Amino acid sequence: MAISTRPQVLALYRSLLREARKFTEYNYRMYALRKTRDSFRTNKNVTDPQQIWNLLKDAQQNLTIIQRQVVVGQLYGEGRLIIEGGRSNSPPG
Repeated sequence: MAISTRPQVLALYRSLLREARKFTEYNYRMYALRKTRDSFRTNKNVTDPQQIWNLLKDAQQNLTIIQRQVVVGQLYGEGRLIIEGGRSNSPPG
């Protein structure tokens, strides 16, 4: 990985994690965080500049998708799950 690319990759990684944490639904949030971490770990040893560029382009597209889905999730969110320590929207029973 070129020296000038490393800060760009790290910034994109942090942005993906930050946006993934904004998901209101637990399952989406955990999936996005896990998928982001796994993808970056899998590709950490890539040295081909063209492949790095393609991976960065894909990650940027994923960031855009996550940002859009976070907004949609906030508009139509169900509330927190019991596992998250919040109250669910289901009636007691």
